[in-house]
Amino acid sequence: MFSPGNSGANAYERVGVETGVMGASPHRLIVLLYQGARQAIVQARMHLQQGNVPARDEAIGKAIRIVESGLQSSLNLEVGGEIAERLDALYSYMSRRLLEANIKQSEAMLVEVDGLLATLEEAWIGIAPEIARMAAQPAAESMR
Repeated sequence: MFSPGNSGANAYERVGVETGVMGASPHRLIVLLYQGARQAIVQARMHLQQGNVPARDEAIGKAIRIVESGLQSSLNLEVGGEIAERLDALYSYMSRRLLEANIKQSEAMLVEVDGLLATLEEAWIGIAPEIARMAAQPAAESMR
């Protein structure tokens, strides 16, 4: 569903999320992208409430970049099938809603996108044991 190799790390680097990503698994990088987007939305909401338009614009722009250049660009539509296609559409929707939230100064839209990201983050974290099991399986088979 997601592109192999370092595309997650490259996407993470492109969107400018600050934290240590070297050595993180591709699964962990996606979690970090979700967390980064959600943190940017928290900042956007705070700046919206304070009336700080430039900072709000910057925070929403960061969230959009994470969604588009991080999460969405990491999808492998050829391998991921219907799930990847649906995520692609959902990420496009989120980007539009974030842009609309900025234009309309809508906290409700920011909350909506944050909720969508939270649901996806929770699901992604929930599959961590399965990812670990799948990663360990080829190693165990090669030892036979």
